[in-house]
Amino acid sequence: MTTASTITRKSLLYRSKVEYGGWTVNHVQGCSHGCRFPCYAKMLAKRFGRAAGYSEWIKPRVVGNALELLEAELARFGDRVDSVHLCFSTDPFMYDVRGAGPAAEIRELSRHIISRLNEHGIPVTTLTKGMYPDDLAADVDRLHSANEYGISLVSPSESFRAQWEPGAAPVEERLSSLRALADKGCRTWVSIEPYPTPNIDPGAADVERLLEALSFVDRVVFGKWNYNALASAYEREHGFYGGVAARVAEWCARNGKSLHIKSGTPLAGEAGRVAVARSA
Repeated sequence: MTTASTITRKSLLYRSKVEYGGWTVNHVQGCSHGCRFPCYAKMLAKRFGRAAGYSEWIKPRVVGNALELLEAELARFGDRVDSVHLCFSTDPFMYDVRGAGPAAEIRELSRHIISRLNEHGIPVTTLTKGMYPDDLAADVDRLHSANEYGISLVSPSESFRAQWEPGAAPVEERLSSLRALADKGCRTWVSIEPYPTPNIDPGAADVERLLEALSFVDRVVFGKWNYNALASAYEREHGFYGGVAARVAEWCARNGKSLHIKSGTPLAGEAGRVAVARSA
């Protein structure tokens, strides 16, 4: 994958309204993963005129002045930034289907941004449906020790990925690239959201299979499937999500993981947030 063009922005660092978010950077517009959940970021981009539709959204454009903006904003208010998330409306390690690996241009820009934030003393949290490059794991000792690296994964099924996340990295490539970082002693996490109902993914009833594949992560975020009539059409939707959320919470407690259950999902809120000490 090569980016067709670049765009220019007036700002880069901003405070997200996402419930577990904070300071955020989105240095790419669009995402080649083309998720069909539908993608909330794509819906917002269309609403605000940043992408006319799906075909435009899946042709990402890099923010050409991202590094210039970052330097200016770090100088101006960097002392107020406690941590930064990459990314809520794009993917910092976007997958290149033709190259069977991370998209080079986006990967390099993401690496520069992470390194510069870390040099300023600011830890970074990342989330991808792509895969982490091998050289990141090789150089991770040079980065901030409080960085957290995550993947988005809602099903271990490759047929599910091909249907709903057609441009994303294969499941095992996502897992192995994150596992490599965990093996280096890095903090890792997973976003299990939007979690499908069994009429969307027949394997969804067996959440433990997915959790066991992710047994090496430190933190779990769990949330229900939204913005799609298929999930709400499932006649036992609320009971299903309540049961799965309870099993995720029990698994996290038993295995020493921290858990955040997203708003709108059964067990969310104070009763659904399980915060336990990480295993020694």
